[in-house]
Amino acid sequence: RRPAAARSRWPGPSAPEGRLGSDRPCMDRHRDAYAAPIRFGECCRLAPVLCVATTIIALYAEYVLLHGWRLLQHDLPPETRMHDMVTRGRRQLAAFDVVTALLLYCFACCVLVHPGTIPSGAEWELADTDDRADRADSTGSLGATLLETKTTGERRHCKWCLKYKPDRCHHCRVCNMCVLRMDHHCPWVYNCIGFRNHKYFLLLLLYSVIDLAIITCTMWETVWWSTRVDVELATMTALVVGEAFAAFGLVSLSVFLGLHMWLLAKAMTTVEFCEKSLENASYNSSVYNKGLYGNVCSVLGPYALLWLLPVALPRGDGMTFRAPLALADAGDDAAAEEPGSPASRACMMLSSRRPSSNSPGGGSQDEPQGEPQGE
Repeated sequence: RRPAAARSRWPGPSAPEGRLGSDRPCMDRHRDAYAAPIRFGECCRLAPVLCVATTIIALYAEYVLLHGWRLLQHDLPPETRMHDMVTRGRRQLAAFDVVTALLLYCFACCVLVHPGTIPSGAEWELADTDDRADRADSTGSLGATLLETKTTGERRHCKWCLKYKPDRCHHCRVCNMCVLRMDHHCPWVYNCIGFRNHKYFLLLLLYSVIDLAIITCTMWETVWWSTRVDVELATMTALVVGEAFAAFGLVSLSVFLGLHMWLLAKAMTTVEFCEKSLENASYNSSVYNKGLYGNVCSVLGPYALLWLLPVALPRGDGMTFRAPLALADAGDDAAAEEPGSPASRACMMLSSRRPSSNSPGGGSQDEPQGEPQGE
């Protein structure tokens, strides 16, 4: 692996001292070897971000300067302008400017907002074998609320961060940290998509699709006009290339947005979707499914009127998730043991997500090797 100084990650919290006995010096060295240095220190990983930003600026400039300028007819005297065309141009530019502003805000939030990670604290710091029994009483209530555990019933932990992992938390090998409710790592925003920036990511996709749809549908008349009148070759080429690029991006991002909307409706993250693919499990059920409305609220926030705006983030800490109805009923042992009952199906779904104890490295200490690294 590359030395820590050569990698660019989110700054990680310093490790508490003096709780792991004789194993502490070794674990401290292990933690320091994978410490998270300052972000944006690896310039090559900024290339995709700059590529996205350049594309947004280029399409915006082309739409405003070539298409909008023609509709507004600023090169003609006011008395000779076609007022219907001017009105249409103003409406199109106003809608395009608003959506682009929201898109840029969500893009900045996806890059800059921390996705959330495991906090520092005695209840999350990994203890050695002798110390685990002494701390079992203080963390017993926390462990009882976990839905994902090892096959032995113990809490999952990350062997890289040396911390216990809450439900739906996974270690990103690119950002070198554990991410709360990790969806995936996105190289286009140089960040992980997790609990605290998942809404920004979905809205970024939505605003991108709307912007590209506006360009594709409204700029076509200017492209057609450029092929019928005497315009410069460079102008016509820019219009044709921009229209083709916008149409291609519209189709691609619409498919990608549709996938993430489907995952949202099913209460699954991309990591959980890939786990189900590897295990040939059903995609129609999730232990975190709270119904369509509850699933949307868990990502887009509790206020339906603000779902499509980058405000009112979802409630919670990203570490504890309320059990759905089926798991709530699973408190009755008889109901949980009854074949075909909702509680039994929930327990079976949960068991299918636990890694096998026969897997390399203890099975549940590290994340699956098939964990997604980007779109």
